[in-house]
Amino acid sequence: MGARLLFAALLLSTIGAIAPSVLFAQSTDATAQRRAELQRQLNSVESQIAATNSVITKLQGEGASLQRDINILDGEIKKAKLQVQATDIAIQALASNITVHSRTISTLTEQLGTQKEALAEVIRKTREYDDYSLVEVAFSAKDVSEFFGDLDSYAAINAAIDASSKRIISTRESTSQERDALETQKSQHEKLKQLKVAEQRKVQEQEVAKQKLLDQTKGQEAAYQQVKAMHERTAAQIRAELFALAGGGGAIPFGTAVEHAKTASRLTGVRPALILAILSQESDLGRNVGQCLITSLETGDGKGKNTGTPFSGVMKVPRDTVPFKRIMDALGQDWSTTAVSCPQPGGYGGAMGPTQFIPSTWEMYEGRIKSALGVAASNPWNSLHAITATGFYLADVGAAGGAYQAEHTAAARYYAGGNWATAGQVYANSVMGKAAAFQKDIDTLNGN
Repeated sequence: MGARLLFAALLLSTIGAIAPSVLFAQSTDATAQRRAELQRQLNSVESQIAATNSVITKLQGEGASLQRDINILDGEIKKAKLQVQATDIAIQALASNITVHSRTISTLTEQLGTQKEALAEVIRKTREYDDYSLVEVAFSAKDVSEFFGDLDSYAAINAAIDASSKRIISTRESTSQERDALETQKSQHEKLKQLKVAEQRKVQEQEVAKQKLLDQTKGQEAAYQQVKAMHERTAAQIRAELFALAGGGGAIPFGTAVEHAKTASRLTGVRPALILAILSQESDLGRNVGQCLITSLETGDGKGKNTGTPFSGVMKVPRDTVPFKRIMDALGQDWSTTAVSCPQPGGYGGAMGPTQFIPSTWEMYEGRIKSALGVAASNPWNSLHAITATGFYLADVGAAGGAYQAEHTAAARYYAGGNWATAGQVYANSVMGKAAAFQKDIDTLNGN
């Protein structure tokens, strides 16, 4: 029996001593090389985007002319194509990360099972010693020294059991962390795929605009000036554009949306155009605020709002289901009939309103929203509340002040959190492009 116990002890110590970081690497050599190559490509594309931006900025400073605007359109088309390329590279990098996280989870799960089996076997063996009586010791065929040698093994195994139990807890925590990381990576992957589609559409629109301009003017400067005057948007026309922001009575005029963003800016120091750009990026200015309903707060499962199609894991339990119910109760709304975002492949949904905050994050800003706006309850579907929350969030990640690099970094943090320096750059580039367009409209409203 002593030999068996010693073998079990060795098994426990061997399994326990191999930490998760040794059992698997965050990536294989091939994956690491691929990731480095993708990063090199992305850096190159980012440099080209920056250079193209400089050219466009210079052209915009020149006097208005047909050739200048054609050149600007050419630059915008080139930049949009580079943005598509950068997004595609980022998607490939995320796909590589998702593969790594999936393999890591598989390895950790296997390790956890092996540790549990070894621990259970040793515990069964120790019971043989627990059942030994003094009479059995006295009449045992073993001599006393051999018997107490086994007892030494027993003590060593008890210590190994304790250490192994701690390692099992550590492995379980590591597995949970990897699953959370995988969920985040898959969510980012899905957003980038949607962003790529939008960028490809932008390229097509810009190429059509260029061709239309050439067709209308036939290369003649005088004709161009007439077309330009005819098609320039006035402040009144901009105010008439409706932005389908959810809440606040439904669709609201652009001028009202700007006033909400200005209110948020006064409270947070974040530029209104950046706040509107984030809104546009997250939900197409409130047009896409969710197509799923929660059917169970216990499981987080739900269904399609229009189709009734069942979905599992619409909202994470209890991280978001508990605050979701609190938010709905405070608003006097039925949580089962309130639309939220549907789950993305491999991840959760449950995001609320035009700014697409998940309930647990929204709760972090509830007190500040109520205090700043003087309301009894904060409403993620109210456009002013949602825009103010976005302002607070962006201020917290460094966007206050309006400096380009600070805003770019804040947008990247908004999307990718701690991985902003790598995973958030494509998203931030898109946001800053939208912010520049919004700033032009805001300037027109201000008479500039």
